[in-house]
Amino acid sequence: MLALDFGSARTGVAVSDPTGTVARPLTTVERAATDAGFAKLLAVIAAEAPELVVVGMPLTLRGEHGEQARETDVFVDRLRAAVETPVETYDERFTSVLADGDDARAAAHLLSSYLDWRGGR
Repeated sequence: MLALDFGSARTGVAVSDPTGTVARPLTTVERAATDAGFAKLLAVIAAEAPELVVVGMPLTLRGEHGEQARETDVFVDRLRAAVETPVETYDERFTSVLADGDDARAAAHLLSSYLDWRGGR
């Protein structure tokens, strides 16, 4: 699996091991919402060939869609139209804080949380 911690300036990327057990930071893509950044992101996704892409959804502390979540929705719609890989969103409210400003680490925290959640289903 591959996870994205989308942001207008930087988007962190993380991947899981083949068993879907461990997540690790991979890279950061600058301005992924621009055409050039989106092309770089698509190249990363193609190179990793994940079975699933998980995009962090930045809900408010109340669990509502704020401005950042609406921007992420637009990005997710564009991503879904551009890749054949399934794309899911996952609540990322606390992952960026845990990563201490490192976008790829934030994506790894997001993916690790998603893997734990999925394993518990």
